[in-house]
Amino acid sequence: MDYDYLKQMNDGLDRNALLDELMVTYGKEVWNYAFFLTRRRELAEDIAQDSFIKAYHHIYSYRGDRSMKAWLLAITRNTARDYFKSAWFRKVQFIPEDFGQGLARPSAENEWFGTQRQREIWNAVLELPRKLRETLLLYAHHQLSIKEISELTQLSEGTVKSRLFRARAVINRTFGKSAVSEGRDRT
Repeated sequence: MDYDYLKQMNDGLDRNALLDELMVTYGKEVWNYAFFLTRRRELAEDIAQDSFIKAYHHIYSYRGDRSMKAWLLAITRNTARDYFKSAWFRKVQFIPEDFGQGLARPSAENEWFGTQRQREIWNAVLELPRKLRETLLLYAHHQLSIKEISELTQLSEGTVKSRLFRARAVINRTFGKSAVSEGRDRT
């Protein structure tokens, strides 16, 4: 979905159709990113829903200077940051839950994380400090470029590269060099 497509949508269809298409196309990506930021399913659902509501209200402010996915992930990141700053979030004590358990039916993510080795690696990724975890996931899982991550997080490209290097180093120390490859195929 790109800027030209949005201009066509603006000419003929309503925003509800556009919202539906955004949710179908990017719903899992937004939820996954919210989950990796918060490590809480319920909170990830709230953040994903709020992110799409914000996107709905501000869709015509999208300028097309970055990908739609990067734009939505930026909204998701900012929404998560707002939750972390809220008085409600600071006062409510969450009960930790195990990653990958308690779902009524297996999801695509659970099938992907099917093997024990992959679960261990993802649990280690979730244990990284938030800054390192976010950078690694944006690069490896969401496949954003260094430049897109830099714009999304409002950090210099050098800082993004440094965080990516440090995140990989922690995972490599934990599991050895074969755990996280330099490319995006295993992470």
